[in-house]
Amino acid sequence: MTQWSSILNFLIYLVVTVPLVGLGILFFNLTTPYNEFRLIRDGGDLSDPSKAAAGKAAAYDLGGKIIGQVLVLASAVYHSVGLIDLIVWGLIGIAFQIIVFYLFELLTPFKVLQEIPKGNVSVGIFSMCLSLASGSLMASLISY
Repeated sequence: MTQWSSILNFLIYLVVTVPLVGLGILFFNLTTPYNEFRLIRDGGDLSDPSKAAAGKAAAYDLGGKIIGQVLVLASAVYHSVGLIDLIVWGLIGIAFQIIVFYLFELLTPFKVLQEIPKGNVSVGIFSMCLSLASGSLMASLISY
């Protein structure tokens, strides 16, 4: 009977965390003036180097945010005392990733929101690293 309760618990947490990741992706996409998925899709046009670079920059940026959020969610699953606790930490993780991105925008001598759609891959990679670092930090802070 223990195995079935573990499987049920796994499924319940999966049904909660996957939509939280989707919600994070939606919010990440809504809080930037460009559409990451469009940039990524158009990045497949190798005949246009600027589109390819913009697609890479957006993929690094969005991918980093997703992994950062998943790190927070993984820690929340491990440390949460229930589903509500998990959802709260998941939403905080989404907000934290967005705040870190806009702090990055505010503190750099260049405008991240302009550089990524222009195809500045190095900015996309640096943004990804910040998202991974902030997600890792937040994940480690979730404990009781």
